[in-house]
Amino acid sequence: MAGRQVAPAQASATSWPAIFAGAAAAAALSLILVILGMGLGLSSVSPWSPEGASATTIGISTAIWLALTQIIASGMGGYLAGRLRVRWADADRDEVYFRDTAHGMLSWAVATLVTAVFLGSAIGGMISGGAKAVGSVASGAATAVVAGGSAAMAGGQDDSAPGSSQLDYFVDSLFRSDQPVADATGNQGNNEALTILVKNVGSGSLDPEDKSYLASLVAQRTKLSPQEAEARVDDVYTQAVQTLESAQATAKEAADTARKAAAGTALWTFVALLCGAFFASFFAVWGGRRRDAIDG
Repeated sequence: MAGRQVAPAQASATSWPAIFAGAAAAAALSLILVILGMGLGLSSVSPWSPEGASATTIGISTAIWLALTQIIASGMGGYLAGRLRVRWADADRDEVYFRDTAHGMLSWAVATLVTAVFLGSAIGGMISGGAKAVGSVASGAATAVVAGGSAAMAGGQDDSAPGSSQLDYFVDSLFRSDQPVADATGNQGNNEALTILVKNVGSGSLDPEDKSYLASLVAQRTKLSPQEAEARVDDVYTQAVQTLESAQATAKEAADTARKAAAGTALWTFVALLCGAFFASFFAVWGGRRRDAIDG
């Protein structure tokens, strides 16, 4: 045939121009589909709880869309790699099948590497940021009560701010009186009480000497009897410990949820990439046979 393109007998079995062409098409199509998927996903999410898709639905839809993206984009790239390669005149049918499969696999590999290079930093930043956030929640929330109290003592935050110290409420509870003085500043003894609570709230038990001193402070400020002051100290300390334990439980639950989501994403990404490799090879064989049929 006059217009036939046949590779010389000594030519390489790999048609890199066809591979790169298929990889470029696969990477571009993959980017388009990912952006489309993001748009569809964001349009289905709503901050109002009764509206929008549930987290489970979004997770399943994301996994399915990721797999479809790999199948469509990799299949297109593999088909182009097989269709655009030169015709091997000296290769038998089995060798042509192997080479076409390899061309599809290589086009998928190049497209995946290109995508990883251009999006790797962004994806890595997101993963790293998410991991740091989970770690901060897991460790920081467990000590938020203590840290907040320490910051307030150091004067690093305004005590009038809503979140200046989670221990402020319990300190104020210690010195609450049925007959408050109108011109009192309310700060006498607060720093000492805050120091004691910060030291003891994380340990789960109140030191007897600290307890006795706190009770004396409370009795002096509130005019309660020593027994009543000690009972108030026990009650407030128990509430502070319960608050800390609740924060720890919430942090652990959030960290476990994030861990499961990250694990699921990684596993489904692995499955989607395998699907992409298979369909790239399959369509490369199909494209190669179509190309040989035209020249035949």
